[in-house]
Amino acid sequence: MAAHLHILGICGTFMGGLAALARQSGFRVTGCDQGIYPPMSEQLAALGVEVIEGYDAGQLKLGADLWVVGNVVTRGNPLMEAILDAGQPYISGPQWLAEHILRGRHALAVAGTHGKTTTASMLAWILERAGRSPGFLIGGVPSDFAVSARLGESELFVIEADEYDTAFFDKRSKLIHYGAKTAILNNLEFDHADIFDDLADIERQFHHFVRIIPRSGLLVVNGTDEALARVLSRGCWTPVEAFGRPDGWMAGPPDAENGFDVAWHESVVGRVSWSLAGAHNRANALAAIGAARHAGVPADQSVEALRSFSGVRRRLERRGEAHGVTVYDDFAHHPTAIRTTLEGVRARLRQGRLIAVVEPRSNTMRLGALKDRLAQSLAAADRSFVYAAGLGWSAPEALRPLGARARCFDDLDSLVAAVAAEARAGDQVIVMSNGAFGGVHARLLAAIGARA
Repeated sequence: MAAHLHILGICGTFMGGLAALARQSGFRVTGCDQGIYPPMSEQLAALGVEVIEGYDAGQLKLGADLWVVGNVVTRGNPLMEAILDAGQPYISGPQWLAEHILRGRHALAVAGTHGKTTTASMLAWILERAGRSPGFLIGGVPSDFAVSARLGESELFVIEADEYDTAFFDKRSKLIHYGAKTAILNNLEFDHADIFDDLADIERQFHHFVRIIPRSGLLVVNGTDEALARVLSRGCWTPVEAFGRPDGWMAGPPDAENGFDVAWHESVVGRVSWSLAGAHNRANALAAIGAARHAGVPADQSVEALRSFSGVRRRLERRGEAHGVTVYDDFAHHPTAIRTTLEGVRARLRQGRLIAVVEPRSNTMRLGALKDRLAQSLAAADRSFVYAAGLGWSAPEALRPLGARARCFDDLDSLVAAVAAEARAGDQVIVMSNGAFGGVHARLLAAIGARA
């Protein structure tokens, strides 16, 4: 009989992907979580994985052979306490992945504060189009694959390498576990204020990551990022290719349709033609091209593959239109990501207004560590609506520089009604949150559609 894994925190993007890999590897998989919503709930249902709501100690009766513990689980969790009391075997998700999936494979890890999911999706798609059939575990659902994780059929495995801590019993960053041979360092800013004291604290974890990349590997690094330069200055034993600088990978200026030239050491290797907007996506593409080349895919083939790249769910995903108002969903929650998303949309906006609807839901934002940057991040929007329920700081005060262009709400129904009353034909509404946001996308479309 197949070994039985019970995954605590199974609906997180990482743990849900791990569940898919375990099922594909022949394990029996069940799991539990608090708060279950798409797209991961849909993916688990399609896999036939039984998911139990909550963490009651009675789940110990399932008799799992191994309990795989997500970093959402803390001491005091009823099921975790029962596991400890019973002396049952448990392991963190990253360690299980390293031991059962990544061992003996060429891991291509994508790290950084922003752009990990999109860049990892681009890299997996390039390798797929090159006939390499990579495995991957990505913190989102790439539109070109429709799943966030798969084993693949080659030695290559693309992993989104998060700097968040591993588990309550292992406070190292997840990315330390993966044994990467090829690593992308996209950028580095302060985030995760619930576990890191400051940017230097995060830089230390990235230094630990760099220390274990082999000499035969490759670091593809944002050459314009000062924090990453500090990380490398502490010691680097692996070849480095930079992007964003003339002595490495560079993107030419975008045309009206967002196409751009790709150059290596100032020599053009091809032109990406796609619909993705923003300098951040061009940088993501450069990183993916560099990493793919280390895995044996020539740059011109990577450029060709990116022309058919479809993006990632919840990364500026169009959710619908009502009365000429288009509603998009985006995962942005850090001020830099919010600003980058809005500036990218603003650059391609031909008519109508840009309306931002934001839920500052991440731990960093709820703690207020970056609240002073929120107004600036929303500057590109014509109107901003912020859901401020549960914050430990004053959102109206933080948004005061925007004046009447920004409004705050503690009640979601009131926010929906206000946005529906404001939006008019031609406007683009960008909803930004790292959670389900109370299904606000469908509610906005329904409210706008119901207008006379």
